[in-house]
Amino acid sequence: MKKVFTRRQFLTGTGALAGAAVLAPGIVRAARPITIKLGLDVPATHLTSINATEAAARIGENTKGRVKVQVFPGNQLGNDTNMLSEVRSGAIQMMCAADNILASLVPSASINNIGFIFKDIETAWKALDGKVGAVVTANIEKFGLHPMRRIWDIGFREITTSTKPIHTPADLAGFKIRVPPSPISVSLFKALGAAPTSLNFAELYTALQTKVVDGQENPLGLIEAQKLYQVQKFCSLTNHMWAGFWMVFNGKFWRGMSDTDRKIVEDAFNEQALKQRAANNTLNTSLQGSLTKRGLTFNSTDPREFQAALIKSGFYAEWQKKFGSELWSELEAYTGKLA
Repeated sequence: MKKVFTRRQFLTGTGALAGAAVLAPGIVRAARPITIKLGLDVPATHLTSINATEAAARIGENTKGRVKVQVFPGNQLGNDTNMLSEVRSGAIQMMCAADNILASLVPSASINNIGFIFKDIETAWKALDGKVGAVVTANIEKFGLHPMRRIWDIGFREITTSTKPIHTPADLAGFKIRVPPSPISVSLFKALGAAPTSLNFAELYTALQTKVVDGQENPLGLIEAQKLYQVQKFCSLTNHMWAGFWMVFNGKFWRGMSDTDRKIVEDAFNEQALKQRAANNTLNTSLQGSLTKRGLTFNSTDPREFQAALIKSGFYAEWQKKFGSELWSELEAYTGKLA
């Protein structure tokens, strides 16, 4: 027999449903798509942006549209320092944070920036995927952020200049070089006798163009992506520092997602981290030829000379004290004993 509802019964029923929604607002919120704004300082053409976009696509597919990641490359959401502040406040949900920028908040995030410590890039990845990374990610959590477990690759940093090639530490004496706003970067180049100036990445090209500084240091992939070869003449292959990107969320936002969605998001970014590492390393090791054609003159260097200068200046001893014995010991398990 077909059920017939009176108007009174219908209104009573809809009122009950509305009341249930009020009493259980989480049910209503869960039905709405979750939007994640991800800010990056690298251009859209950089592999990091490309792989982040791929992670976003996978997340959308695997959550059936419940979670939407919007990728904003090229400092569209502000420079590194501003984005870090915005992620902490919750104004944006996520950023791709360079380790040296993150270190302004979480000092241990720059442990892998110690000068001339990794013999190759695989050692750096093992350290950050292993016990060194475990200490760093735990420290990041203490500051209200949630990092993805695998760090993304920036690569080994090289020195470019507009005035002269850098062959030995003596060539850096008094040299005006841009470094990120990172204490360890400033300390490293002061220990090598240079005159470092801290600037955000967004300001770098103009600073080189206007001669505020005469040189800078970045991996070849970023030198190519930002067209720094247009305002630099020499590139010295120093491999003086390995750097990476941490994908970090606002901690409160992260905890507000369901367990299912958190796993999908983390799996996607960690999977793309491995792909980005491999692709970025291939790019960095293949760019010398094309950058030479664009006007850069390359030279090699002997890391032992720079290490000796750092030992003499007390650089390693200073940073061992700052990082503490636990983290330093974990680092030396991958690098060997540091003087």
